[in-house]
Amino acid sequence: QVQLVESGGGLVQAGGSLRLSCAASGRTFSTYAMGWFRQAPGKERELVAAISWSGGNTYIADSVKGRFTISRDNAKNPVFLQMNSLKPEDTAVYYCAAVRRRLGIPLMSDEYDYWGQGTQVTVSS
Repeated sequence: QVQLVESGGGLVQAGGSLRLSCAASGRTFSTYAMGWFRQAPGKERELVAAISWSGGNTYIADSVKGRFTISRDNAKNPVFLQMNSLKPEDTAVYYCAAVRRRLGIPLMSDEYDYWGQGTQVTVSS
């Protein structure tokens, strides 16, 4: 059974950093595009960052560009989201998602087949 597990969330002060990790089990995700989404209370789920199966192409949302970086290690399956200069508006539950895709980077949540349970990120002002 395929499972994605996020870790690394927590409480941090504005301006601080966190590194989220997404570990995959059940199969090798080296041919899967991966994405990080977030959902704040009362808001729709939004794509924060995504990375192609090879790691050669990435997408970063404008709202976090210059502060967040996505990377992956196909040898060990995890995908990382490095979050720097965090702001209170970054507070949300962050989800890891995966889809088997060799071309392009999926940008819509309904394009992803597998989802983690989410990890809470809270940024205090």
